[in-house]
Amino acid sequence: MAAAAMKTVACMAVLCVLVMGPSAEAAITCGGIVSKLSPCLPYATHKAPALPPACCSAISSIKAAASTTADRQAACSCLKSVAGKYAGLDLGLVSSIPGKCNVNIGYPLSTTVDCTRVQ
Repeated sequence: MAAAAMKTVACMAVLCVLVMGPSAEAAITCGGIVSKLSPCLPYATHKAPALPPACCSAISSIKAAASTTADRQAACSCLKSVAGKYAGLDLGLVSSIPGKCNVNIGYPLSTTVDCTRVQ
């Protein structure tokens, strides 16, 4: 009888693990965002006269990857942090990129945005 009870407990434990699934991981990372946005750098630093299509693809990709409020806040915080540290970045050009790409990311690309308010 004890063996049957142990078998039942073991089966329940396995079922719980299967139902709960793997632990949640961040859909996006700051390193991934920065890497994706590399095609935007020449434009944002006045080294390219036009916004490359790859930059717009990157913006769209980041928006799609940031599917939860937490993801969007993390992306916002990453972009805010990077924008404030990158020498030669024209913040006016940076803030215009989503609009020029016809992508609404839901928050302004700015060093003064309050990312905790991003939904």
